[in-house]
Amino acid sequence: MSTELLFRDDAYLREAEARIVAAEEAGLILDRTLFYAQGGGQPGDRGTVLREDGSEIAVLDTVYGPDKHTVLHRIAPNAALPVLGERVRLVLDWPLRLARMRVHTALHLLSVALPYPVTGGAIGEGEGRLDFDIPDAGLDKEAVTARLREMIAQDAAVTTRWISDEALLANPGLVKTMSVKPPIGTGRVRLVAIDGLDLQPCGGTHVARTGEIGVATVTAIEKKGKQNRRVRLSLA
Repeated sequence: MSTELLFRDDAYLREAEARIVAAEEAGLILDRTLFYAQGGGQPGDRGTVLREDGSEIAVLDTVYGPDKHTVLHRIAPNAALPVLGERVRLVLDWPLRLARMRVHTALHLLSVALPYPVTGGAIGEGEGRLDFDIPDAGLDKEAVTARLREMIAQDAAVTTRWISDEALLANPGLVKTMSVKPPIGTGRVRLVAIDGLDLQPCGGTHVARTGEIGVATVTAIEKKGKQNRRVRLSLA
């Protein structure tokens, strides 16, 4: 079976009903989830599973299972396990998710401000970074910050759509990352579009408009090799 990924259709969904498919000390697997599973530089979500008897189970982290089709909700080792088939309610740690959504969308804009191959990245709560393959140094923090803020101020719509594996292979320029490639083999790939600014494959969660990002500032540009530059940003 596969876990239905509700966050892919609605990143703003904060609560949802689900059914327990597997329960063990390693964590819980459900038939559907609104918790984002760690991947693409974005950490897994946290939150709470509310049981039928009113008790709560804290979700400490969320990752994909070994088969990559199910999502494992990691819980405390001493947590009381629900029974198979039990109906539960999932409650997302929304402030944490929203903070990461804002950063993730800001990093997509950073890849527009710096149109170079991306070699890595990480998303935090209020800060993040991208690594770029840039042959020449001399990047200016103030100039990159100004470009970022200009795009954020456009309040451009952020939307998603799907294309076939074949369409992606026919348009390799859509892929900006060198180290992590979009998953091919399921028949379709999810694209995140920032109206008039950016289009790239991405399975993560994003804000609905760039204006929701807030004030972004490039805080550091670090040399991490002959051609690798790490660009860090933070949000106010």
